[in-house]
Amino acid sequence: MAGPEAGLRAEGVSLAYRGRRVLERVSLELPRGAWLALLGPNGAGKSTLLRLLAGLLGPSEGRVLLEGRPLAGWSPWARGQRLALVPQNGPYPEELTVEEVVRLGRTPHLGLLGREGRADAEAVDWALAQTHTAEFRRRLLGTLSGGERQRVMLARALASRPHYLLLDEPTAHLDLHHQAEFVGLLAGLRAQGIGVLTVLHDPNLARQADRVAFLAEGRVVAEGPPEAVIREDLLARVYGPMVRVREVDGRPVVLLG
Repeated sequence: MAGPEAGLRAEGVSLAYRGRRVLERVSLELPRGAWLALLGPNGAGKSTLLRLLAGLLGPSEGRVLLEGRPLAGWSPWARGQRLALVPQNGPYPEELTVEEVVRLGRTPHLGLLGREGRADAEAVDWALAQTHTAEFRRRLLGTLSGGERQRVMLARALASRPHYLLLDEPTAHLDLHHQAEFVGLLAGLRAQGIGVLTVLHDPNLARQADRVAFLAEGRVVAEGPPEAVIREDLLARVYGPMVRVREVDGRPVVLLG
């Protein structure tokens, strides 16, 4: 049986919704310890692809494999121990404290009695530290800013100690300082063997990824290292003909105007 090294893979997946093909024969691979950034215009199917990879949707064609086994064959508990999804606009239980929200990430690891042990407490503390949210662990989620909430929801996902982390627009509510922190956080997670897939709109954040996939009209139209995918011809389809790409320190940088 294949092990964790087999990664998370989509093999020719398609998805139809109300007669419309949202995804068309998409194939991607996310190894452990790698960062794959997904770029593309609005409506390209990026968020749908993340939900499919997380097991929330089933493909009309093709299959998703988790560590060599069909994703549909994993129990919700076992899948939740390996996969964590942070949606762009997830539910925010505002009446809970930050620590209580992050502890929810341990749910897949708890037994039938739901009793938390030392490993659960350590995982929560680690997730809070990783996301720099420990300082307001006692505050109610409803009192936090949008950027702070985003970091808390990331901490909840990390508390499950996943093998693969799927993030939909994780920097949408972060200022420049916390965006830079986020990129540094991803470097640390990759070093710990976590595979990270991020949906991003800013190609300058994607330039630090190991690989970039460009999705358009439900299809992967380019996939490879950032310098091979972050190209003027592809980005002009999203941002217009005023986009310019220059190389800085061996990595592409996108300029407007």
